[in-house]
Amino acid sequence: MTSRVSTEKPVRVLFVCLGNICRSPTAEAVFKRQVEQAGWQSLIQADSAGTAAWHEGKAPDARSQQHARVRGYDLSALRARQVKVEDFADFDHIIAMDAANLADVKDLRLQAGESAKARLSLLLDHHPDLQGGDVPDPYYGGAEGFEQVLDQVETACTQLLRSLLKTQGVFGCGC
Repeated sequence: MTSRVSTEKPVRVLFVCLGNICRSPTAEAVFKRQVEQAGWQSLIQADSAGTAAWHEGKAPDARSQQHARVRGYDLSALRARQVKVEDFADFDHIIAMDAANLADVKDLRLQAGESAKARLSLLLDHHPDLQGGDVPDPYYGGAEGFEQVLDQVETACTQLLRSLLKTQGVFGCGC
């Protein structure tokens, strides 16, 4: 069987949480590494943002960075930004970490009007056991919350990558 690979521009994925300092930058880093390991950086790109502007320009939470670093992910270069109306035209998929942020993204999408092409979903819709669930916000908790986020994000991002590669006509990607 021959693989069919799209020659169009890359598929762009935006991960969204509230402040863009814990869950969504973790998802961005995990997903980027999975895409890189699969060898498809030219086909799929990722970014992250928050629905709130509280942390704009700041690095991810130190605890998120610490727990991610133990698993081999480097979040140190990432900086928080807020979702903007243009993102709905610039990204193919906007993936929220929880239902509240998904609702906020849906409200913002109305402002984008007809230029909005991004498909909206929850990250855990891509998890084999947790569809429809929320990635828990670890900000006010302890170390176990950051580990739980990483566990859920790794599994969901693996399935998301497989789904996107299948949609792009890539088979036998080894991911």
